[in-house]
Amino acid sequence: MVRTWLLLGPLVGILCVPASRAEEPRDPEATLRTLVQANAERDLATMSKYMSHDVDAIGYTIDGRKYIGWPDLAADMRSEFDSVVKLEIPITSLHMWTKGDIAWFAMESNYIRYSNPEDLTQRMVLPLRETGVLERRNGRWILVGWHESTRPHDGEATQTATDSAALLHRASDTQPAVPNGVDLSGQWEVTEIEDNKKYVATLDAQGTGPYTWQGGQFSTTSFNDRRWQGTWKQTGNDREGAFEVILSEDGTEAKGIWWYVRVGTRDNIPPRQHGGSYLWKRLTPPPTAP
Repeated sequence: MVRTWLLLGPLVGILCVPASRAEEPRDPEATLRTLVQANAERDLATMSKYMSHDVDAIGYTIDGRKYIGWPDLAADMRSEFDSVVKLEIPITSLHMWTKGDIAWFAMESNYIRYSNPEDLTQRMVLPLRETGVLERRNGRWILVGWHESTRPHDGEATQTATDSAALLHRASDTQPAVPNGVDLSGQWEVTEIEDNKKYVATLDAQGTGPYTWQGGQFSTTSFNDRRWQGTWKQTGNDREGAFEVILSEDGTEAKGIWWYVRVGTRDNIPPRQHGGSYLWKRLTPPPTAP
């Protein structure tokens, strides 16, 4: 229901159809499906129409993010819509129960995010499971509360939420979880060269894990021919961004750049324009290939 963001941040699965839709949905399931399609069409007006604006309305999304009320959610959704060129949200499972003016649901969907206008074969897929409650108010069904989490990708073993958020797939969906058999696990000393700032990252095989600065978290989004790309997020100072480094042939160090995509409420930062240089060095030996 929310972007992850890489990633990643607001309600991705059950949100936002143009406001001019010809027919009002007549039941809670039709309303929910309207919201899903509206989210895919990046229509904030319809999201506003079918979601609660109560000041104490609460929603939870991936990565532990919590929204209270409408304004913060609307701001994050607007930012997400501006950052992608296309969204697809196919529903794979939906169960709805109704009693009087209250309805509740359990749903599974795939949030498919396209951000490169020059290559629509490249996409990020977030498999989601969602629950929520709708209430009939003045004849219209309104989403009044929701909770969202990631689920294991179809055919894959159980993963953490961050692992799922970092999956980057080609249209063929054949890219392995650890591209080219490269295991990125271990401890890395990360240096921001301009400031000579150093901290330690502890990563799993897919290149995801925490680092010792401002509650940081790295997530790898792609690895191809030693080109390593990913995102970073710091909860301590409310910032996030992305990086691209080149791994050495022996796998012991990587060099490249990092940049901001958000600082606090400022989320219109042009990519790759504000950041610095990275030097990564392994503190533990590279894993031995099986």
